[in-house]
Amino acid sequence: MSGPDDSFGVTFLVRHAWLSMRSAVAVALAEHGLSVQQYGALMVLTHHPGFTVADIGRMVGTARQSANELITGLEKAGLAERRPHPQDRRTQQVFLTPAGEHRLATAAPAVLEVEAELEASFTASDRATARDWLAQMVRNANG
Repeated sequence: MSGPDDSFGVTFLVRHAWLSMRSAVAVALAEHGLSVQQYGALMVLTHHPGFTVADIGRMVGTARQSANELITGLEKAGLAERRPHPQDRRTQQVFLTPAGEHRLATAAPAVLEVEAELEASFTASDRATARDWLAQMVRNANG
């Protein structure tokens, strides 16, 4: 089966690339007992400790209810914990536990290896351009 060609729109191509990458990354993460969504949440929390469930949902591209279920699963696994927000009694902040930090640290090299394999035919300039383009698309979409 061949992939999409240049006649497909950018949105379709990005989605197709993401789904293909997600499948490859999911295999690597399964060995570490993580889903792609869980890994994404751990990555978000490493960079943004104390984010709310809603914040995490926005970052991993899921609805608040699904993000709540995701965080509940991470809590049950001992990888994350909720704490009361210091300024808003109705809101909770989410933090990685030491076990969550460790799981992320052991899983990240597997993800980086998959990404390196997928990018092997790209030049350093191609990789930098792709990352810059994707980051700019995110900024543009988020206005």
